[in-house]
Amino acid sequence: MAESMNEVKHRIASTKNTRQITEAMQMVQTVKLNQIQGQTATYNEYVAKIKAVVMHLAESHLLDSQAPSKTQDQGKKGPTAYLVITSDRGMVGSYNSNALRGTNRFIADHTPNADDYVILAVGGTGADFYKKNGANVAYEYRGVSDIPTFQEVKGIVKTITQMYNDHLFSELYVCYNHFVNRVRSDFRVEKLLPMDRESIEQSMSGADGAGASIQTEALTAEYEVEPSEQEVLHAILPQYSESLVYGAILDAKTAEHSSSSMAMKAATDNADDLISSLELKYNRARQAAITTEITEITGGQEALNH
Repeated sequence: MAESMNEVKHRIASTKNTRQITEAMQMVQTVKLNQIQGQTATYNEYVAKIKAVVMHLAESHLLDSQAPSKTQDQGKKGPTAYLVITSDRGMVGSYNSNALRGTNRFIADHTPNADDYVILAVGGTGADFYKKNGANVAYEYRGVSDIPTFQEVKGIVKTITQMYNDHLFSELYVCYNHFVNRVRSDFRVEKLLPMDRESIEQSMSGADGAGASIQTEALTAEYEVEPSEQEVLHAILPQYSESLVYGAILDAKTAEHSSSSMAMKAATDNADDLISSLELKYNRARQAAITTEITEITGGQEALNH
């Protein structure tokens, strides 16, 4: 019985140490979540202005020149690319599995033939998963900051855009977990390229990349463009694409921190339950040992009296 009590006592101590770690990790992730939500508020102000301008362009039919003609569309070549955003680490609950499962479902519905798509992975978990499963991972980026900066994402957008211009793929979808609130995130897919009027209007009809509802004012569609329409498009569309990718990564990171915080809370709660169970087991074993010892002493005294 003494050995069994020592084992239980050791498990209690070990579980308490684990609990301290998970509780500390939960606090860290909560701080990061608060920080990135502050960053999101700043981003929302910026993207609202960009979306307002792009919406004007769409309403004024200035984006019609960006759409491929039927002849071009029929003759287009190249696979579809999926920009999949996951984390670089574990201990994030169901965050990665939800993103990968949602992406796989979307791919199965749109490009079931493996030769018809390539993967662009932001996050080591997604990159490793698709490499292991034999997918064509044409690009990967690891080590996204806990609080991503706009400058960091510009490099990703530049590389992806160059791949598109080099005809390595014909269209691009971004797949990620959208942060709804601190206990929920939803999988989301948005078309990013080609950047034509149809894809932009689809983006406008949905929620923005950072998970907040951005409303643009109803504006007239009449323009006096200076110096030229093409120069305006050349200036604004790269900023728009950068804002979409940055918003998706910012949104995904927010969902990641939230999921990690919830996972660490669940682990801490489980540790509390286990500690309570082990302490109850230990106290019962100690009481049983004391009862046995008292019984033995009483029995010994009775034997002496006889």
